[in-house]
Amino acid sequence: MLSFESIQADVEKWLAELDYGKEPKNLYEPIRYAMSLGGKRLRPTLCLATCALFKDDYNQAKWPALALEIFHNFTLLHDDVMDKATIRRGKPTVASKYGLNTAILSGDAMLIEAYRLLQQTDSPSFSLITDAFNQVAREVCEGQQLDMDFETREDVTAAEYLEMIRLKTAVLLATSIKMGALAGGATAQETQSLYEYGILIGLAFQLQDDMLDSFGNPETFGKAIGGDIMDNKKTYLLIKAYEGADAQQRRELQAWMSNPEAVREEKVEAVKAIFQVSGAKDATQAKIEELFAQAMSKLREMEIPAEGKRYFIDYANTLFKRDK
Repeated sequence: MLSFESIQADVEKWLAELDYGKEPKNLYEPIRYAMSLGGKRLRPTLCLATCALFKDDYNQAKWPALALEIFHNFTLLHDDVMDKATIRRGKPTVASKYGLNTAILSGDAMLIEAYRLLQQTDSPSFSLITDAFNQVAREVCEGQQLDMDFETREDVTAAEYLEMIRLKTAVLLATSIKMGALAGGATAQETQSLYEYGILIGLAFQLQDDMLDSFGNPETFGKAIGGDIMDNKKTYLLIKAYEGADAQQRRELQAWMSNPEAVREEKVEAVKAIFQVSGAKDATQAKIEELFAQAMSKLREMEIPAEGKRYFIDYANTLFKRDK
């Protein structure tokens, strides 16, 4: 089994070789800029690594892997537009650097590029791979809409939040694994089990991202701490804070959430304090650990080579030790 680093190196090499287009410059330069911001390349790496479980040569999954990474970055461009975000991975977002209209149009071009790359897949499972990609593209949109719907609701439950992040985040990670399995010739049962593992890891990954947004180090996290708090996002942390807070803490939390003139530093620190005393931070951490344990259990039950299991266990451990 290859190392994380060697797979990621191939991903970076292949991405660098892509020709997104040259003219008009104002359409394609923002795409090159967005892709230059880096990232963990988590989805293409998992796609290729999963393919390698079943084939000696993971080149069978090259084009699905690249399509997944372009698609993922397309969603980030549009997310930043909708969230009015100004920083992504420690650098100006495409929207803040080039303008909202350019970010929307360049994002559209990235989605088209993702499908163009996917079309180059040479695999007996091409139809199934394409179906999986189409399904996850739709599901990510559903998740984003739920996230937007939650902005105007005060009664979002923890279960609803988990379903939203399943659609918005976890399914793309799980489908990356699924597409790699399909490209590698895995059985239907193997593919499904790996997909379920991916869902669990994806849920835990997003909950950890929520934790980092409130409690991470801004120097390593790549964006300002407290963005979700300032946007009154209905995160698992916030939902659990309302559940665990006493009457006074709940009134204080509601006062901060309903004050559009709140000073950022004051609001973020006050809400973080409530997250802690209400037990929300501990409850979120416990849920992350529960999902992680379930994912590891799912993986250990699978009849795949021990070396392959170790790869996915090690990779998951790496993810949950991250600080960005």
